[in-house]
Amino acid sequence: MPMFELQPMAAEFYRSQTRRSTLMVCVILAASCFLMANLSIFLFGEPGGDNNFRWNLAGVIAGLLLTIALVRKVLWEQPWMAAAVYGLRLKRQLMKITNMLHQVEAAVAEEDPTAMKVLRFYHLGLIQMHTLEGNQTAISDLVKGVDRHLERMTAMGLAPEQNRLEQVWLDQISQRWRHLKRR
Repeated sequence: MPMFELQPMAAEFYRSQTRRSTLMVCVILAASCFLMANLSIFLFGEPGGDNNFRWNLAGVIAGLLLTIALVRKVLWEQPWMAAAVYGLRLKRQLMKITNMLHQVEAAVAEEDPTAMKVLRFYHLGLIQMHTLEGNQTAISDLVKGVDRHLERMTAMGLAPEQNRLEQVWLDQISQRWRHLKRR
């Protein structure tokens, strides 16, 4: 994914939409597991049911796989899934940065402009995710570091609005880190 951009979204709307989509996916999961388990026992099971546990389990697993495929191929693009999909994509981008945060912070310490932008996006993304999920405590824990970083960016003349993340930025930081490790 070459770029990810933060989208404005009301927290109440996000929570209501994700509750709705989660409930719908759970209903689909339960129905498909139930139907696939019954179909499996009907097709392959034995009357009396002594050895039907494995067919029941196989049907449940098939129902789970069917639900995953249905969500990824059909439901993922539905408007009622948009908030949940956005939340998952945002978390994925934040996790990419978290996994290389020591590299980002090392580059920020050297005032690398790309790393400064990545860290600012990370802060803005974390604040948005915590806001959407209603986690005010986590936001208050971030404030001091976010403000300190914002001051450094402003002093360097970098734009504080970093609402998008370019994959190439992460690649540059990783490449730089690999280059420094070889020395």
